[in-house]
Amino acid sequence: MKKKKSGVDYSRWGYIFLAPFFITFAVFSLYPLATTVYYSFFEYYRSGLKVIGPNFVGLKNYAAMLTELPQFFGNTIIMWIMGFIPQIVIALLLAAWMTDLRLRLKFQGFFKTVIYMPNLIMASAFAMLFFTLFSDSATGPVNSILLTLGVIKEPIRWLTYVWGARGLIALMNFLMWFGNTTIILMSAIMGVDPGLYEAAQLDGCTSGQMFWKITMPLIRPLLIYTLITSVVGGLQMFDVPQILSNGQGSPNKSTTTIIMYLNQHLFSKNYGTAGALSVLLFLVCGVLCVMIYKLQSKED
Repeated sequence: MKKKKSGVDYSRWGYIFLAPFFITFAVFSLYPLATTVYYSFFEYYRSGLKVIGPNFVGLKNYAAMLTELPQFFGNTIIMWIMGFIPQIVIALLLAAWMTDLRLRLKFQGFFKTVIYMPNLIMASAFAMLFFTLFSDSATGPVNSILLTLGVIKEPIRWLTYVWGARGLIALMNFLMWFGNTTIILMSAIMGVDPGLYEAAQLDGCTSGQMFWKITMPLIRPLLIYTLITSVVGGLQMFDVPQILSNGQGSPNKSTTTIIMYLNQHLFSKNYGTAGALSVLLFLVCGVLCVMIYKLQSKED
């Protein structure tokens, strides 16, 4: 006769505790994702009070997207690059200075708090602040200061120029996120073995040589992480340009991002086209992230 196993089997409790997560994920993430892909192949929209579809149209929605998507994708990438380049440069400089034991900077906790604070402000509030600061009228704070100093003779209409509007959006994204990037890079640099820097100093290496030959290679994984998350966040840029341009993407749709374009289709109840755009955005995001990872990473 076989002996019965003694003790209590607790393995099922693991599945019970994991079940709420998987149920929530399936209901609120997996199912909406599947329906988005499904309806992207259908003609499904509302015309007044009448609902058209869903009628299967194959790849017609995707073909329609390819005519307008490059313009809005270009807008998004340009504004992301304009904000990301100064963000990563300033973050690297601040992280290197604050972690340099030879400088012995005081009040580091205070400076960390100050540079991180813009990240806590809602993007909508930040956009409204910039909208007020760069008002087109002579009473706008920035125009008023420039007029008083004699730098300009008449108020500048910042948001009527393509590069003026893009520059303001990039500046806001830079101010909101450089503090977060600085904290991440500081944690990466602090994880580097101090003995490496001491050995390099004994060999006569300069600060610049230690930064490029020791610090940068060893923080590469977190640099890749920062770049990938920034690309994903950049492609999802919405609230700042939406509020600053009042949803119009002015001037001449030069500040219309991919998500703003997607929102227009959702607002008009054009579910088929919106689904196709969502799938394309997912694919573009995935391809860019894989390319960045492959180009930046290398074997030890």
